[in-house]
Amino acid sequence: MTANDASGEPTRRDFLYIATGMAGVVGAATAVWPFIDQMAPDASTLAASSIEVNVASLEPGMSLTVKWRGKPVFIRNRTDKEIEEAKAVALDDLKDPLARNANLQAGAEATDIDRSAGEGNENWLVMIGVCTHLGCIPLGQAGDFGGWFCPCHGSHYDTAGRIRKGPAPENMAVPLFSFTSDTVIKIG
Repeated sequence: MTANDASGEPTRRDFLYIATGMAGVVGAATAVWPFIDQMAPDASTLAASSIEVNVASLEPGMSLTVKWRGKPVFIRNRTDKEIEEAKAVALDDLKDPLARNANLQAGAEATDIDRSAGEGNENWLVMIGVCTHLGCIPLGQAGDFGGWFCPCHGSHYDTAGRIRKGPAPENMAVPLFSFTSDTVIKIG
């Protein structure tokens, strides 16, 4: 009880208890704040969380590899033939029928249009260029399906970055990306 038993009014002692408790709380918060604040990413990390890439010089059939968050990202301006080949693949023929696309909700299917930049930009494919088997870097425009081939263990990806043959368990991941203009892609 924090009041004088006889009168029911707060005493000087009650005030000292409350003031001491509040000072302890402020002191603890002041001591803990530097530890919490040091966990926030610094400006250079935040700047690396997204990049913009100018793809104006990429003609159909050309690829570009950029580095994002320490990983290679493959950007490909696919030809009409590559798009048609990717569209012609039945989802039942895929080893991993899920999209693995950061732009889509979980469980979406790995259709070509869902893995590309979408309607009107379906010629653009942006993928994290890491084999999903053991993290190797696949070779572009190679393999049995004309997409990517990982020579380390023999994984074959098609022209939409979907695993078709070999030990890799999943399709190559598609990062979150968008076009900020007709020729600039923002990744992240």
